[in-house]
Amino acid sequence: MGALAIDAQNLDSDVYLALGLKKLGKGAIGNPQILTLLSSFLEKSVKENEMQSDTAKGKANVAVAVFHGIRVPTISIRQYIDRIFKYARCSPSCFLVAYIYLDRFGQQTDVHLTSHNVHRLLLTSVMVAAKFMDDMYFNNAYYARVGGVSTAELNRLEMKFLLSLDFRLQVSINTFQGYCSQLQNGIKLNGPSELVS
Repeated sequence: MGALAIDAQNLDSDVYLALGLKKLGKGAIGNPQILTLLSSFLEKSVKENEMQSDTAKGKANVAVAVFHGIRVPTISIRQYIDRIFKYARCSPSCFLVAYIYLDRFGQQTDVHLTSHNVHRLLLTSVMVAAKFMDDMYFNNAYYARVGGVSTAELNRLEMKFLLSLDFRLQVSINTFQGYCSQLQNGIKLNGPSELVS
């Protein structure tokens, strides 16, 4: 099980091309497919979680309440992902790794995505993924402007996110490929343990 060092040339080309993790060549335009799939999964997850929370009012997890916004942002999840992709200029793979981090975060904290926390969690997970994976990335102040939060708030979000993950940011190649395949097939993920072969 190796550490993730994405060399898209050596991995499943068809899946990587379909998700937009590997460009077809010069002049490839448009947003990678992974953005559409990720926003669909997140929107579905938020909808399901909010329907369940309406029927079974559970107690809130105070430890991660920092991610819960007072108001639901007016920007859709899809628009927010597109905005982050456009301005953060991180690699498309960061969005897949961010999704893996979100899955880990949910398992560690038992926090479910809602319309009140999904934007902050998404911004934080993409920023952390970019810092861990990409050679070049922007600072927290820039990400805060892109995400519509203050720098101080994003700093708190990042620290809480990293602590909740126990700073476990490494993603194995098998896990990465498993999430790629699941997204490609349009199947909702149930955690990395089911994906590693």
